[in-house]
Amino acid sequence: MDEKGIILKPKLCISGAAETTHLTPDAVVKTEELGREIARQGGIVVTGATTGLPLWGAKGAKSEGGFSIGFSPADTEAEHLGFYKLPTEYMDLIIYTGFGYPGRDLILTKSVDAVFITAGRVGTIHEFTIAFEDKKPMGILKGDWATDEIIEMILEKAHRPNDKIVFDEDPKILVEKVLALVAKDKEEVYKNYNKVNLEKAERPKKEEKPLLDI
Repeated sequence: MDEKGIILKPKLCISGAAETTHLTPDAVVKTEELGREIARQGGIVVTGATTGLPLWGAKGAKSEGGFSIGFSPADTEAEHLGFYKLPTEYMDLIIYTGFGYPGRDLILTKSVDAVFITAGRVGTIHEFTIAFEDKKPMGILKGDWATDEIIEMILEKAHRPNDKIVFDEDPKILVEKVLALVAKDKEEVYKNYNKVNLEKAERPKKEEKPLLDI
């Protein structure tokens, strides 16, 4: 929130592999630190309410006293736990989209201010492409995995320049870069916004008689 109390806390998605057995420990360490940095720098961590790296990112945020939101593919909490076998740990709020994984990805990326991509698989690339089309700021975390290199290749061969995508191997620096892009977007969005002042708002007049005389 800015000094006028207008702009909301940035909602920052962490996208990454829900299954981590193919990754080195560095992916977990860096993603957890990414969650910590988002919380330290005033952001809200948003994930697909899933296992693996997104859960480690949520854990990092909670370890710093941050707030964590999950967007589940399930219809209900029961389906989230029973059918999808997904966790509820390290999340303050879970929104049940009811649209399965592909629909969840769409709602997730459209609901945030920016997306961070860590080590991932096809689902992570899916979230990247949605965010790309929506012109969301994105931070690509570099490390000893192939996802950042795949995204660099996609950007090179797609012939569609995008100045809202930044790369870094340091989670702290990456969050700083992305928040700068988010701030630029917010400045544009709020430039003609007039703050609501409830102190000056007209209050309803007290009724001397009940609305219904029964």
